[in-house]
Amino acid sequence: MTTVLQEQLPGLEAVRRIVQPPVGDARQSIQERFEQFHALNPWVLADLERLTAECIEAKFPRISLGMLFELVRYSYGRATLSADDFRLNNDFRSRYARMLIEQHPEWAGYFEVRALRTD
Repeated sequence: MTTVLQEQLPGLEAVRRIVQPPVGDARQSIQERFEQFHALNPWVLADLERLTAECIEAKFPRISLGMLFELVRYSYGRATLSADDFRLNNDFRSRYARMLIEQHPEWAGYFEVRALRTD
């Protein structure tokens, strides 16, 4: 696995421009917090797409977003600015699974997606 250096982290400049990272308002929904996170970290989706494609190429019958999240955490955990600048919240897993399927309908059979409580 290639080690990612801090200076190579996609979207690093956007993170540096933020003087104080936005702290999620307790009144915000998971969807609202996810949309804010995704807007600041679009590279997360790109990395999840790359990892999913690798799993499909390796003939995985099913793919766990939990596994992919841990791989992203492992890869980028060593390259973040500080512990508070990057948090890949487990609440966002279902949103990323839906985004992956929306953008790549052919991947739908690889992920198990349950109904959202907010639906």
